[in-house]
Amino acid sequence: ILWAKKTLIIGITTLITVLAGIYAFNKTPIYEATALVEIGNYKNNNNNNNVLVDSVPELVKKLNLLFIDLLKNEKDRKATIISISTTKGVSGFLDIKSEASSNKLAINEINKVVSHIHNKHQTIMNDVKNRRKLEIKNIQTRIDNIKNKEIKLLMQKINAQQNNLDNYRIQLNKMIANIEDISKTDPALTALKLMEKRDISTFVAELNLQLMDMRDKKDTLETTTINDLIERKKFVESMLLPHNYKNSEVIGRVLSNDYPIKPKKKLIVMVAFIAGFILSIFLVFIMNAFRKEEDAATA
Repeated sequence: ILWAKKTLIIGITTLITVLAGIYAFNKTPIYEATALVEIGNYKNNNNNNNVLVDSVPELVKKLNLLFIDLLKNEKDRKATIISISTTKGVSGFLDIKSEASSNKLAINEINKVVSHIHNKHQTIMNDVKNRRKLEIKNIQTRIDNIKNKEIKLLMQKINAQQNNLDNYRIQLNKMIANIEDISKTDPALTALKLMEKRDISTFVAELNLQLMDMRDKKDTLETTTINDLIERKKFVESMLLPHNYKNSEVIGRVLSNDYPIKPKKKLIVMVAFIAGFILSIFLVFIMNAFRKEEDAATA
């Protein structure tokens, strides 16, 4: 049966194969480009570790919304972003894939996404730098305030306290001499003076302790506090150096293939040939079945 209808089989198979070939070779070729993007980072002020500029999962959601979901209904687009996803097994990276009618358009579409990421993260890093500059300014203001105000005020208090202490010591020495003079003639008055002397001695001791505390505080401000502030200022200034900041960028370059990924011409022609051949055989058997029924009805 098949041999008798070989011309029909060859004709149908050839027709379907040729039509598929015409479709495959006339369809606009689609090129693909891919890129691996490393998310930017900067040094942390507190522990000197690297901190990612952005949360990768959150960034992927926003990029998918901006460059895929919101643009999917636009017509006559020559380039589209197919997927934006996190890199499996590696943190701080994301994959971007695009398709277009040419390699150049596919690469440009990815560059649009990368440029958006770069600008967004540059703004974040600029904010970090501005906060650090403000911290440096505040530290310097604190240092100047300690040198020009707090230490001077403490010196005034120390001098005033020293004068008071000297005056009370003079009074105490006079009282001691006076007690020695009256102890020989008036025992009762001597007892009163001794009580007064004890109170003044206690007050002098308190004044002396207060004076020592003021001097210790002054020494601490002049040495430990200012040195700590200077060290902190130097550290934050070092955090402003360019090597502590790395913006998001493509690792290597955007990759593309010299050959289109669609349409797969050989595959289309091959599938069409097999499908046409099977269809032609199927039609031959159907036609043969109908013919037998007609012959039986005629007989």
